[in-house]
Amino acid sequence: MDRQKVIISQDLQKVLSEAIAACPHDKLFVLVDKTTEQLCLPVVSSFLCMEEAHPIAIGATDTHKTLDTLSHVWSELQRMGATRHSLMINLGGGMVTDLGGFAASTFKRGINYINIPTTLLSMVDASVGGKTGINFGGLKNEIGVFNNAHSVILDTTFLRTMDKENLLSGYAEMLKHGLISNEGMWAELLNFDVENITSSDHLEKLGSMVSKSVAVKQDIVAEDPTEHGIRKALNLGHTAGHAFESLALKRKAILHGYAVAYGLVVELYLCCVKTGFPQDKMRQTVTFIKEHYGRMPITCDDYPQLIELMHHDKKNAGNDINFTLLSDIGDIRINQTASEEEIKEALDFYREY
Repeated sequence: MDRQKVIISQDLQKVLSEAIAACPHDKLFVLVDKTTEQLCLPVVSSFLCMEEAHPIAIGATDTHKTLDTLSHVWSELQRMGATRHSLMINLGGGMVTDLGGFAASTFKRGINYINIPTTLLSMVDASVGGKTGINFGGLKNEIGVFNNAHSVILDTTFLRTMDKENLLSGYAEMLKHGLISNEGMWAELLNFDVENITSSDHLEKLGSMVSKSVAVKQDIVAEDPTEHGIRKALNLGHTAGHAFESLALKRKAILHGYAVAYGLVVELYLCCVKTGFPQDKMRQTVTFIKEHYGRMPITCDDYPQLIELMHHDKKNAGNDINFTLLSDIGDIRINQTASEEEIKEALDFYREY
């Protein structure tokens, strides 16, 4: 899989026009959810390059990242005469880019697609790296394929449409990138004033931090496109995080980044116990998460279900639950396992921190 083309946009109309021109096509489609249909589609629909684009709208939030929604997108493409030479633009957050990428990758055995992420989470995580898919059987991203977007266009102008909670959701993935990268990046993230993240001057600073965060993921994905080795570093916080997220889907859904933040608490504890991660850095990170993300309430009665959900993680081999851990910031240890007792201890720590 070729290195993905990621464009940091200062002029969205020019960049999008060039990206579309680089993908010869007979018909153009744009996938949005009900939120981006109102807030983001008007921004691009006036562009000359988009005048013949056919919109397809789906429900918003991760609860619509389903086989039924995927089938609806396929049906709309078919109804409007899409061919294997058509092009789809995914304009939205991680749910739109994940599901839209999967729909494009499978319709007519694959059509080209362009991602324009409109949330911080999708800018630094979901839209980059070629992972596409849907939730299935109560499990996150259970069905999908690896297939890069033809290009990914990042324009932080869209972040002005976001509320603080969704910005914080994306920021959790940036924090993960800092932990797996270097101490300078990690410290910058912990010291950034996220309480005023939506102010103009802070969004400008955030834009430069987004570029660094995306570069971390790009470098790792280029080295290991299909997650056989070092790409597993990007799963820090996600074995436990996806379990929290799947459990929440059965109760009251939480944002993906919040689940990752909670997963980081659990897995940084395991890092300290199993791979010698410095306790002071763990405490600083956990304190930051506690102050800005709170926590999802669980009891010890939830442990068996959380552990069962972790057993479904795609990184696992055999009966072992596989984690990505750290010996220090940037010192990555993939393919680490933990016993159920160790995981219960980490969940105890999460509940008490």
